[in-house]
Amino acid sequence: MLLHIPAVLDAATVRHCRQRLDAAGWADGKLTAGNQSSQVKRNQQLPPEDPATAHIGQIIRQALQGHALFFSAALPKEIIRPLFNRYEGGQDFGNHIDNAVRGVPGTDIRVRTDLSATLFFSEPDEYDGGELMIEDTYGLHSVKLAAGDMILYPSTSLHRVEPVTRGARLASFFWIQSMVRSAERRAMLFDLDQSIQVLRAKHGDTDEIIRITGIYHNLLRQWVEL
Repeated sequence: MLLHIPAVLDAATVRHCRQRLDAAGWADGKLTAGNQSSQVKRNQQLPPEDPATAHIGQIIRQALQGHALFFSAALPKEIIRPLFNRYEGGQDFGNHIDNAVRGVPGTDIRVRTDLSATLFFSEPDEYDGGELMIEDTYGLHSVKLAAGDMILYPSTSLHRVEPVTRGARLASFFWIQSMVRSAERRAMLFDLDQSIQVLRAKHGDTDEIIRITGIYHNLLRQWVEL
């Protein structure tokens, strides 16, 4: 399931983050790529130890903690600290699939990457190219969103970033381990939860809606891994 989540960060927050990103010290993205990814990765990345990485990463994590649509879709158990990339001058990132397991910096903790997320910091008219191309069972999807918007998609998806031929594309990328490992089950729970929200808004908490809500929570109880 691909999900566009609009306005995760508002305009003022995006401007603040852009100021920090524009002043940050960018490095070659290959320094943090795996052996296979380094063959197709041509971009710049903000080093994990750069102060802007921690500062903006915390802003993103706080925004997501209170975001109902993100929680409904991801059912997050762990959000790996966000990283940041920059593409310009024809840079791109060829086809790849994200690593299945990633370590949490500074700890011995390992996290399974169930979901990948890209949050945009450049407006679409600031650059040419740079589309995030995601391939799933329904075909190839082109993603280029407004600054502050985010795309959420299964980490099992083959994806790439097209060459940026004008301007610069700034974004954050990170991974989520979900409480529900199965993408199919997460999708069913998301559809059920969203339908419940619509029905509650239309009809209030009727007996029927309360029973459907009980089904949602009982399915969640069977499928979550804590």
